[in-house]
Amino acid sequence: MHVLQVHHLTKVYQGGRGQVAVKALDGIALSVAKGEFVTIMGPSGSGKTTLLNILAGLDRQTGGECWIDGRELSAMTNEDLALFRRRKLGFVFQDFNLLDTLTLAENVALPLALDGMRGAELAERVQRVMSDLGLAAVMNKYPFEVSGGQQQRAAVARAVVHEPALLLADEPTGNLDSASAQTLLELFQALNERRQATLLMVTHDPFAASYAHRVVFIKDGRVHSELGRASGRDAFFQDILSGLAVLEGARA
Repeated sequence: MHVLQVHHLTKVYQGGRGQVAVKALDGIALSVAKGEFVTIMGPSGSGKTTLLNILAGLDRQTGGECWIDGRELSAMTNEDLALFRRRKLGFVFQDFNLLDTLTLAENVALPLALDGMRGAELAERVQRVMSDLGLAAVMNKYPFEVSGGQQQRAAVARAVVHEPALLLADEPTGNLDSASAQTLLELFQALNERRQATLLMVTHDPFAASYAHRVVFIKDGRVHSELGRASGRDAFFQDILSGLAVLEGARA
């Protein structure tokens, strides 16, 4: 079963008077199976951010189809899309986007509260996910009272507390030191293996990408190539470096 299916996806940004239209995506095809962990890589200007924005429901495609959990995004009204995003998608960004006026537990509870969950059910769900992510001891602290790594874990907890069909991560290790980055990636791996979470991560970091099952390289708005992890992560890391070298060569 595929959680995400993208067919012939295009996005054209129309220029103003005297400016040329820019084709950011040029017939992208992509699929992600339930329980799969996939990474998107590519040079600046390759279309990574545009693709992620469309998948996240933040932008609309010019052509093609984008199906997530059996729904085609462009067929939804803005109201339906907002509800779909809240219920079916989880987001982890480079900036943690936690609210400083709320405790970590209150931040994590937001997606459930916005969907009408209250009382013991909400508290139990928040407690469970925060314990799973090693945050039980700091649940009642505010973001500015904990480390960057703990803030990022709280952001992950908020992203998965409502059990989304697809978790989208945009350069999630970008603001973390190497130790915190590795902890976060191991957390993603654990979510994928233990909870069968489906993840799609955009990153420029080959070390981060090596935690995925598959890497999709895009260039000039198209899928350039793909790599699957056949053995250990160290070997996959070397394969990714080679794939990036080929991609850089293709740009020359």
